[in-house]
Order: sequence, then structure tokens, then C-alpha cells
Amino acid sequence: MDASRIAAIPIFAGLPEPELAAVASVAFEVEVPSGEAVANEGDFGHALFAIESGTADIVMGDTTLRSVGTGDVVGEIAVLGSGRRTASIMATSPLRLIALFKRDVWALDNKAPVAAQRLRAALDEHRAMDEQRSADT
Repeated sequence: MDASRIAAIPIFAGLPEPELAAVASVAFEVEVPSGEAVANEGDFGHALFAIESGTADIVMGDTTLRSVGTGDVVGEIAVLGSGRRTASIMATSPLRLIALFKRDVWALDNKAPVAAQRLRAALDEHRAMDEQRSADT
């Protein structure tokens, strides 16, 4: 994949060129039609996704937790954390995703440490949002 596509995703913007190249070397494209699931709650997470274009809802049970779109990263909780999907990701428009397999994400610690740190920061942010939501209910 071309590194310029990786650089266009906010979480990876401004990375040093070698890190962009490292991420691009393991990234792959996934297209998901509107109405289809990207991932299902409870499944094991084998990849995380950066939304290159389109929109999706993050759904837990029957509740839509939030809507996401171009530039957002989803699926990182299962890949970097619990192993299982904590929510479903449902396409609300056609999606073009940049995907990274779990094994490749973990390998970024050595090849692209700044990128790996940013992904972990996203994980922490989403976990905090989930904890706040649980406290509010």
C-alpha cells in the first residue's frame, strides 16, 4: 500500500517516513458495503481498521454507542486489549478501510514505535469512553 494513504489517516499523520513505510508494508484494503458488519461483538479480533472513507456505527447489543467516519480507527480494543470484540462495527455507508492484522500491529513496536504508541493511546481513549458510559448507566 502507498504510504501516502497511511499518512492521510490522522492517527498516522506526521509519522517519520520510515514508520509510514513500515505501516504501509503490512496494511491492506478492505471494502465493506453499507449495512454489512465489519466485526461482530464477541468475536476474536484479528485486525484493526482505519476508516479511509465512509461511516459506521459502533453497536453493543441493541445500543449504538457512537458513529465513526473517515479518519477514525476502530477495532483496536480487541487487537491491543481483550482479544474479543467489545462491540460490533456496522457500515452505515460503503466503507473503504485500511486494515492491520494483530500480529503486524504488535510488530510495530520495533518497526514503528511512534505509530504503536499512538494506537495504544487510541485504545486508552476508547476504554475510558466505555468506562464512562458504563458509569453513566
